[in-house]
Amino acid sequence: MVLPDRVVFTDRALELLRQLRAQHGELIFHLSGGCCEGSAPMCFRAADFRVGQQDVLLGVIDGCPFHVAVAHFRYVARCQLCIDVVDGGGDSFSLEAVDGVRFIARSRLFDDAEAAALAAAEPAPGQRQATTSP
Repeated sequence: MVLPDRVVFTDRALELLRQLRAQHGELIFHLSGGCCEGSAPMCFRAADFRVGQQDVLLGVIDGCPFHVAVAHFRYVARCQLCIDVVDGGGDSFSLEAVDGVRFIARSRLFDDAEAAALAAAEPAPGQRQATTSP
């Protein structure tokens, strides 16, 4: 079985990612589950964000790494995250907020076969080396 992607982007999210990269250079995404933005995906210039040793690399989208805090990984481990864009940026540290839009994460549960394949193929969260390069 081919491993399912843990994170995917809609066409609109990919378009926005490419616009932001053209404006700001290399990007990185992080889903922290923190207090300020809840579980909103945050987009930063790669030079402005340090990946922690406890961050888990979920995937690389169009050359941009997408990480999640290990504590939050427990909540999304059995889900595929689908990153989309909605209107209304609000207050955010994420790069797209100034354009009046924001990235959001929707999820779907992996079926039993997908979950088993991922569990067999990957080390436990916190044991894998976080990286900022694909």
